[in-house]
Amino acid sequence: MAGMDVGTGGYKRDPNVVPMIDILLVLLIIFMMQVPLTRKVMEVQVPPEEQVEQAQLAQSNQIVLELRDDGTYAINNEVVPKSRLDQRFHEIYDNRPAKLLFIKPGRTRKYQEVIEAMDIARGAGVQVIGLAPPQQEGGQQ
Repeated sequence: MAGMDVGTGGYKRDPNVVPMIDILLVLLIIFMMQVPLTRKVMEVQVPPEEQVEQAQLAQSNQIVLELRDDGTYAINNEVVPKSRLDQRFHEIYDNRPAKLLFIKPGRTRKYQEVIEAMDIARGAGVQVIGLAPPQQEGGQQ
């Protein structure tokens, strides 16, 4: 018989590791082939330097809603009472193709007040709302 020991009449006690090594090599080859297939390509378009200057000029047209620490609201440094925010947003955004608003909350303003201002802006047709980073100590950004 193939697996029998002739002298003792029993099976050999030595493990046969050759099939296990073959399986491991096949798995290694499979995993090595999977690595190039899982690579993701991210295409990035960097604008030319000329367009960067134009983008800096266009920033003056951005609308910023400030929720000041004293409890007032200001759109581009123009103080607006909360009751007139919706009307003022309609005046600004009804004729604009790009409806983008930046919100700059004060340090002492509550999260609920920021959400209410965002809801008023959404109701007035603002499509994209961004949050401006808070000012650092000393007035520098």
